[in-house]
Amino acid sequence: MDAGADTLQKALQINLDPRWYGTIAEIGAGQEVARWFFRAGGAAGTVAKTMSAYDMAVSDAVYGKADRYVSKGRLQAMLDHELQLNIDRLGDDRGNETAFFAFADTVVARSYRGGNECHGWMGVRFQSHPRDEPSQVVVHVRMLDDEAALQQEALGIVGVNLLHAAFFQHHRPEDLVESLLDRLTTGRIEVDMIELTGIEFRAVDNRLMALRLVQLGLSGAAMFGPDRRVLQPSEVLRKKAILVERGSFRPPTVVNIDMLEAAREKFSADPAVAGREVLLLTELTMANLRAGSDVVDRRDFLARADLLAACGLTVLISDYVAYHRLAAYLAWRTDGRIGMVMGVPSLADLFHEEDHATLPGGILESFGRLFKNDLKLFVYPMLRNGEVVTVDTLGVDEELRPLYDYLYRRGSFVGLDNYKPDYLPILSRDVLKRIPTDDDTWTSMVPPEVCEVIRKRGFFGYQRDR
Repeated sequence: MDAGADTLQKALQINLDPRWYGTIAEIGAGQEVARWFFRAGGAAGTVAKTMSAYDMAVSDAVYGKADRYVSKGRLQAMLDHELQLNIDRLGDDRGNETAFFAFADTVVARSYRGGNECHGWMGVRFQSHPRDEPSQVVVHVRMLDDEAALQQEALGIVGVNLLHAAFFQHHRPEDLVESLLDRLTTGRIEVDMIELTGIEFRAVDNRLMALRLVQLGLSGAAMFGPDRRVLQPSEVLRKKAILVERGSFRPPTVVNIDMLEAAREKFSADPAVAGREVLLLTELTMANLRAGSDVVDRRDFLARADLLAACGLTVLISDYVAYHRLAAYLAWRTDGRIGMVMGVPSLADLFHEEDHATLPGGILESFGRLFKNDLKLFVYPMLRNGEVVTVDTLGVDEELRPLYDYLYRRGSFVGLDNYKPDYLPILSRDVLKRIPTDDDTWTSMVPPEVCEVIRKRGFFGYQRDR
């Protein structure tokens, strides 16, 4: 079936295929997914049971107690319970010719009064062949329509897309991801997390799936932790103080780590951060990953991701080239203080007026958006012609000097005077040039764990046999 196929056709194709049989369980927005299968006709060939459990006590009685009802944990309990019920109840009679599945979603759509976040967890746990071990696809979605009815419609469509993709495209994970928004637009649904697990997806690296979400525009950002597991950004960022460093990390150097540690020391001393958990983020932008091309080098991306993981860091992939867009993304997901870590060269780049030309208010509007929640930039010095350049000595164009001075005086720039002077001459590009050569001086320019992984895995042209 072609990409972008009609939702009703997809539901009918599933209904007419005798291989899959199972349950559709939905909490929070009506039986929006199940409705498509009944409308298409032939649902008796696919649906063993549909159910909704709106009352919390009823839901708990079926799936067990939950601290949060719209959560990945609740979704997993639903998927596990419903698939096992099908196997227990129907396995003896039809298990040899039927692949069982359980689809579930738990969502909160637009309330009667409005104003709430409209999002949900959705997934399918399925056998790709009779008696097979299960595979699973889980996604987190945000519904962006203004009206509850439109949100429910979009939810139903993405649910059918998910089931169809799991059944017919599980051997092509990237196509599976791309098909999730068939017959929808990114203005209606955002998919900010996807996780593929189980026997059919044993070769899938979910960090590549996270990257694919951002590449396709299904989400503006995606996240994964140092354990390489994909994360749902809103859950991770919620109520935390956030300190983020944007960079190429190709490879991560001792300077990158010192920047974060020096900034954390200053950031944590802010009374507004007291009592908050501080989350350190390293951000890779799509513009950086593309490096002037339309294609992302996946091996290069995974090398950087593995090295940041070795440093114990959480990675954010974003399509937000403008700093104010990244700030808005983070501010929407936490009420904690936000800080951005950068070197003096990046601060200087911020004062290039042409980079803000897409906004009607130009650089003033850009800075107004960036600093509106009392966000601060933690700025690491640089070495230029043997001289240390800091926020105190950085020169900007004469006409922009009053703006720079105003932001400086209001405390928007925090100079990192607690840096390690020996690190200032170290540049990532120099490290990268030395790795493939016999010059081993690069090994002292990166953290020991980064050095170990580069040597072990042969990253960036390192010759393992030398």
